[in-house]
Amino acid sequence: MYNTPEELEAAIQDYFENGIKERTVIIGKAPNQQAVTLPVPTITGLVLHLGFESRQSFYDYEAKEGFTYTIKKARTLIEKEYEEMLQTAMSPTGAIFALKNLGWSDKQTIEHEGSQDKPVIFKLDERFRTKGN
Repeated sequence: MYNTPEELEAAIQDYFENGIKERTVIIGKAPNQQAVTLPVPTITGLVLHLGFESRQSFYDYEAKEGFTYTIKKARTLIEKEYEEMLQTAMSPTGAIFALKNLGWSDKQTIEHEGSQDKPVIFKLDERFRTKGN
């Protein structure tokens, strides 16, 4: 498909310059509503623009010698777009979903130790103490 990383990079650049679909959305509340056209870059759009038949075949290309950096950079460019949507979208739900599919997480893990017959004691780190604690 692509003989060199440079060929693939040129095709990726073409996607970002010419291949991204646009979507018109209405922003604001009446009477100040306005229609705004926004670019909507997607992994699937990139994959199809590059000529791959699936996202998996695109990801598999990453294992091909010399192409790892190029594929990772392309995925990061899409991730950047989703991340920016978190800052600008009225409803960031779609961007959150996409970022989770790209490996982001919003869960918090708390680990604690203790035996069953003794109470668990939490110690407050000095950096987080407030006056009076």
